[in-house]
Amino acid sequence: MRKLLIPLIIVSIVVGLMSVFVVDEGERGIVIRFGRVLKTDDDMAKIYQPGLQFKVPLFDRVKLLDARIQTMDDQSDRFVTSEKKDVIIDSYVKWKIKDFGQYYLSTGGGNRLTAEALLQRKVADGLRAEIGSKTIKEIVSEKREQVMADVLTELQESANDIGIEVIDLRIKKINLPDEISESIYARMRAERETVARRHRSQGREKAEVIRAQAELEVATVLAEAERTARVTRGEADAEVARIYANTFNKEPEFYNFLRSLQAYEKSFNNKGDIMVVDPNSEFFQYMKEPTLKAN
Repeated sequence: MRKLLIPLIIVSIVVGLMSVFVVDEGERGIVIRFGRVLKTDDDMAKIYQPGLQFKVPLFDRVKLLDARIQTMDDQSDRFVTSEKKDVIIDSYVKWKIKDFGQYYLSTGGGNRLTAEALLQRKVADGLRAEIGSKTIKEIVSEKREQVMADVLTELQESANDIGIEVIDLRIKKINLPDEISESIYARMRAERETVARRHRSQGREKAEVIRAQAELEVATVLAEAERTARVTRGEADAEVARIYANTFNKEPEFYNFLRSLQAYEKSFNNKGDIMVVDPNSEFFQYMKEPTLKAN
């Protein structure tokens, strides 16, 4: 009896260990019994939450699946727009397992690579349908958000057949093939050069107008200054003439005497000057009679 007790204890321990399993945080477990997913009464896969769980030893096989949100960073793919032009699009998808039983069956035993391959095909089909009805301009700027929203809605419906819930889809980058990029860049450069030439032409035109206005203002200022100067000189000459006239009227003898002295000064300014003049002429009258007679 004692000899049988030890093996029974060992078998019981082994069976007990085979009857329990641990589900880690962030995971969910499903049990496969006789090749089929163990289900609840409502025909849904029985899900084992994180913690210590029990199973039927030898008959049940546990499959642990990641319940966290996954990111599928899709590779670049080429699509054709409504203009029959190619675009290269980078996108990514956020997804998680919704129906663990369906996911297990659809992906060949819960293989994540198989799941992402199926999901990638659905994403490509959705993007191809949406981008095929849009132009490059709409995809790049105007309707980019709408394209992502439409593809996401369609993807959420189509992904149910593999037990996946698609949370978000985003287009990271939109590129053009090299041959298309070069033609677009050339057109952009030509457009920019046309705009630059127009701006330069407008600038030259405005510069000519500004220079003409400046030259007109300068000519106007100079003419006004010249007119003012001539008026001032005329007024000064008139004032001088008036002073001379008044002086001559008051003291004509003195005025004649002063003018004679000025004439003497100019005539004898140079020591080498020689004059042949009649001594009895009026030119020498004040040399003979220097004393002025009072009026």
